[in-house]
Amino acid sequence: MTEAPLEILYADNHLLAVNKPAGLPCQPDASGDPTLVEAVQTYLKEKYQKPGNVFVGLVHRLDRPVAGVVVLARTSKAAARLSAAFREGRIEKVYRAVVVGCLENEGGRLAHWLRKVSRRRRSEVTGPNAPGARRALLDYRVLETMEGTSLLEVALLTGRSHQIRVQLAAVGHPILGDLKYGAGAPLPGGAIALYARCLRFDHPTRDQVVEIVAPDPRGWPWPPGKPARGQDDFSSALRFETGEDGALQPKKRSDG
Repeated sequence: MTEAPLEILYADNHLLAVNKPAGLPCQPDASGDPTLVEAVQTYLKEKYQKPGNVFVGLVHRLDRPVAGVVVLARTSKAAARLSAAFREGRIEKVYRAVVVGCLENEGGRLAHWLRKVSRRRRSEVTGPNAPGARRALLDYRVLETMEGTSLLEVALLTGRSHQIRVQLAAVGHPILGDLKYGAGAPLPGGAIALYARCLRFDHPTRDQVVEIVAPDPRGWPWPPGKPARGQDDFSSALRFETGEDGALQPKKRSDG
């Protein structure tokens, strides 16, 4: 369980976005440890001096060892609309990952069929006709390669359980620290080298596009063997798509 303080990235009357530290569960699990939702409820209760229970809608989740942007709803209207947007794939989600090895291509799309294995608390690659199989798609781009590791930017196109972790491991490039999916050594605090860098979406109650970008997590292992960089040392979150020829290209902004 991390002791990092709650970092607010965005707030208004309907939304609150936080930079979740690695090690903090979004919601209660078997450990009984404090959760992100509880921390946000405490923050709102104290900041706005609210009596009684405080509404916080958890509309999406990050795995416990994953850091980065999490958006929570402060009203039931925002919760319903954001939940629908995530379910329908209308949220742009960009991640950063440090993986083992050097990828053959500078970028591309990974497509697999995945299924959850509940008894093992993990997911696995399977065939399209296997029970519980769901299509998983992501685009990636290699930003840098150094000392046998690679820094990737990943655009998540579907939202399957452990998707980025499973798919990168399936092509021979597990995420640093991710012992569950083939990494050879842990990272401090049980973190893995994956974080949700950017979420971009239509505001649930206003005519505006919201883009929230998180800085590199504490202890981010890039560049290898050196102190973690500040957020200004990386370019802003990329938005890209795969063209008909399979090549990655900049995505046109939906808001012009």
